[in-house]
Amino acid sequence: MYWANFLHIYQPPTQKPYWIKRVSEESYWKIFRLFLENPRAKITMNISGILFELFEKNGQNDIIEMIKKLFDQGRLEVTGSAKYHPLLPFLPKQEIIRQIKLNEETLCHYLGKNFRPNGFFPPEMGFFPELSPILEELGYKWIIVDELSFPKQAAKQQYNRIYQASNAKDFSIFFRERKMSWVILSGQIGTGKLLLQSLGDRLKKNEYLITAMDGETFGHHRPGLEMLLFEIYNSNKIKNVKISELLDLFPQREEIEPQASTWALMEKDLEKKKPFARWQDDDNEIHNAQWELTKLAIDSVEKYESNSPEYQKARRSLDKALHSDQYWWASARPWWSIEMIELGAKELYESIISCPEMPEEIKEKAKKLYHKIVFTAFDWQRAGIIEKLSRSEDEEIRQRTDESLPRLPKKEVEKMVNRLKKEMKLVANRQEYERAAQVRDRIKELKKYSSEEKLEPSSEGNKEFNLNK
Repeated sequence: MYWANFLHIYQPPTQKPYWIKRVSEESYWKIFRLFLENPRAKITMNISGILFELFEKNGQNDIIEMIKKLFDQGRLEVTGSAKYHPLLPFLPKQEIIRQIKLNEETLCHYLGKNFRPNGFFPPEMGFFPELSPILEELGYKWIIVDELSFPKQAAKQQYNRIYQASNAKDFSIFFRERKMSWVILSGQIGTGKLLLQSLGDRLKKNEYLITAMDGETFGHHRPGLEMLLFEIYNSNKIKNVKISELLDLFPQREEIEPQASTWALMEKDLEKKKPFARWQDDDNEIHNAQWELTKLAIDSVEKYESNSPEYQKARRSLDKALHSDQYWWASARPWWSIEMIELGAKELYESIISCPEMPEEIKEKAKKLYHKIVFTAFDWQRAGIIEKLSRSEDEEIRQRTDESLPRLPKKEVEKMVNRLKKEMKLVANRQEYERAAQVRDRIKELKKYSSEEKLEPSSEGNKEFNLNK
């Protein structure tokens, strides 16, 4: 079996220096150091152009140097993406292309002028079928999407062939295996031995496994979990490759028509034909106002284009304002942040009012939409709507998670706990008490997974666990 792992790392353009420094120390620095120390390890990553700029702006040049070194060694494959992390399905074609080209220019600056990406990561893994021909026109060879993009009417997905988009010639679609990715990023299996054991007979087959997740999961969201990756990489039971290498390893091709999805998609959203519900839900009054303001900003700034320095400043402001975070934090499913909602609306509003020759009636309309977004957010919070929405969604996620939790052998859980106890003591000695509390909570969480039984893979090796043998 071949394993192609994919990590996405990103911070919004409005991120505060404190968080850039903290996530860098807890996650990014550790990840790249461990990759450099493990010469067998290969990885495909999306490193957003804006994150490179934030590294440089916030004194994290050592991380840029590690990335460049790993890239020059040929062990890091960097994909293309949209620079400021917008949700592409809701942008006009010219804005999609602009964001992609801005990202390419930035990556060339940091990785070398000859940098040419083969693969593409759409922000939030937000895929829609019309994206494939756009990417093909721009010279891309493949895209990574969630497995829920795989058409239900098609035959069962096979992992011994490469799928190609029916509306783009020689353009490949790689599907992220959702369950295996979740097992890793959730920390349900905290040792490489257990993860490989869970694959069962799949390890012996000539097929591939693609996992994909946020890089910040390792070390920042999940203290100590970064070590899991390198336990897997150091195993001789699975062959580690970059995603582009799969194109040559698996020559068989099959044409399909993938459907719209994101990697945060839940099947209930798919059934309702709302694949982007966390960013655009017609039943969400804030979302509707956000997207009305977004469309007004795009249309207005494009209409009053000029070569003046003032216009160029407004144009750059709009580029940054299109990031997806503001819509995500307005979903209340269960994520909610008035600060992020207000900041996103303010950025869009300012891109309009800073544009020269913009008519007063458009500025006034933008101001009213800005106020509607912010005031509605406060009204929802005061009325208890957010608490109700968040609790309902949180309970459903927790129920689904708990139902799928494997019971891990007590001995393996103890190994993970002992490792985390050492880290907790280390950070406490450095007086990083908040971090120590996070590690403590992670230890409590791990103990819930403990079982006296022996972990066994299923006979089919279908990623399921069977503890009843």
